[in-house]
Amino acid sequence: MEILYNSTRSKGNPVKASQAILKGLADDGGLFVPDHIPALDKSLEELSHMSYGQVAYEVMKLYLTDFTEEELKNCIAKAYDSKFDTEVIAPLVEADGAYYLELFHGSTIAFKDMALSILPHLLTTSAKKNQIRNEIVILTATSGDTGKAALAGFADVEGTRIVVFYPKNGVSPIQEKQMVTQKGDNTYVVGIHGNFDDAQTGVKQIFGDKELAAYMNEKGFQFSSANSINIGRLVPQIVYYVYAYVKLLEEDKVQSGEKINVVVPTGNFGNILAAFYAKQMGLPIDKLICASNENKVLFDFFTSGTYDRNREFVLTSSPSMDILISSNLERLIYRIAGNDPVKNQDMMNALKTAGKYSITEEMKSELSDFYGNYASEEETAQTIHELYDKTGYVIDTHTAVASCVYKKYKKDTGDERTAVIASTASPYKFTRSVMNAIDSKYDHMGDFELVDKLSEISGTAVPKAIEEIRTAPVLHDHVCEKSEMKQTVMDFLGI
Repeated sequence: MEILYNSTRSKGNPVKASQAILKGLADDGGLFVPDHIPALDKSLEELSHMSYGQVAYEVMKLYLTDFTEEELKNCIAKAYDSKFDTEVIAPLVEADGAYYLELFHGSTIAFKDMALSILPHLLTTSAKKNQIRNEIVILTATSGDTGKAALAGFADVEGTRIVVFYPKNGVSPIQEKQMVTQKGDNTYVVGIHGNFDDAQTGVKQIFGDKELAAYMNEKGFQFSSANSINIGRLVPQIVYYVYAYVKLLEEDKVQSGEKINVVVPTGNFGNILAAFYAKQMGLPIDKLICASNENKVLFDFFTSGTYDRNREFVLTSSPSMDILISSNLERLIYRIAGNDPVKNQDMMNALKTAGKYSITEEMKSELSDFYGNYASEEETAQTIHELYDKTGYVIDTHTAVASCVYKKYKKDTGDERTAVIASTASPYKFTRSVMNAIDSKYDHMGDFELVDKLSEISGTAVPKAIEEIRTAPVLHDHVCEKSEMKQTVMDFLGI
């Protein structure tokens, strides 16, 4: 059955999947959502015998209904290949009573690879399907991981250019090094004086600039997005939750139909939204456990029903979650508002003008699937330390936030059912924070000394992504004010 995509902010003008991927953001500033959530059309038992790529096809074909079988399988084959350091793509590791779903085996060692390895292929296929002659300019704000994953995905992809903005002092040294050493004639990386929310807001403003869009079109360019607001990012994320469940089933860790809990560290909300969509498709998930760091807008939202970004912005050791505007939450708000774009628009307007909105009691009752909590900086470090001490397994700071919140959930509820924790980044991405958590004696070491020490104590090989940047030259050193972002893009394009 064909699925069309509507904006969260207005009725009418539904578009096909390929058009939604191309546009990234709807013309009215809303996010694209499917007109219905499709049910899985293969049994869990059938899916349990499939590879990651095969599961990806069975899930994604249900959403991307205007792609032919050949087109979609071709995109999947190009995405999930030797870029990943394991054929499994997303292994499950059991440690201290939970299953860690390792989503960091791609070329940039973070979960963003899972979607950003395939998005360039979905995008270029969509462009061909819609007879697009313009060069596509990918415009992205990043809190650290999306930037590198998007750059790696789009580097030297024909017919595309990519501009990435990141907060100059708001990402880890490894994250920054990964971005500023990025090769590719079509890539451009810019640090801004400001935080991630400033970068994201700047990008959204550029997207919403109608005059600029018309001028770009004249010059043979059009914008698209690699951020999680793009439905082409969200759909591939649903895959790994389905894959995790059916692998547990294959290994007899759960019985068919047995419900599991899913724990996701998130600032943007996209990664846990994908788990919510998987549940709506029929995947046996009970609780969706939303883990926040000290920027705990999502925890406060699930606790009180009010989303309030009027608070101090905290820089933490889990920088990819340092977010006060969770843009993907809008898709959930739209859904619990009964797919009512007017109600949703009112709330987004309130967020824009007053910095907060509150949902109704009726809407709140729709959130019973979710549990929210947060981990302080101290608790995050303690979780890394204790897990390593107990099991020898090393996790990064973001995964530690999830692990800590999962412990709080179990203490609060006594719920002991099987849990999958989304492990969203390799510990090698945040070596200083991770190694200091294990033992403060490592703090005097340099960044790459720490990398080697982590390899030694964890018994894991240093990922290729880290080895490559040890000696890589800096190719991008542009820094701008947040007010200069639009001009920076135009300068890069030479228009």
